[in-house]
Amino acid sequence: MNSAASGAGKFRDPWVIRKRLDELGTNMAQIAKKIDVSPNLVHATVKGAKNNRRVLTALLEVGCSPKILSLPEDMKEMK
Repeated sequence: MNSAASGAGKFRDPWVIRKRLDELGTNMAQIAKKIDVSPNLVHATVKGAKNNRRVLTALLEVGCSPKILSLPEDMKEMK
């Protein structure tokens, strides 16, 4: 159930997330390295093509708002 085609991820705006990461002094490549996943997985999650929970959790932990991440239902209480 990692596809976001019909889920919450379709409402993500990758440019807003990228801007927030920049404000926080990080980027998608650094997130990928931090959690030991491929940069492509982080990109696909930010873009909304996937809802990878490890990536979304890492984005929350660095300071991205749950609102801009358009979290899946099972993650909405992780604020």
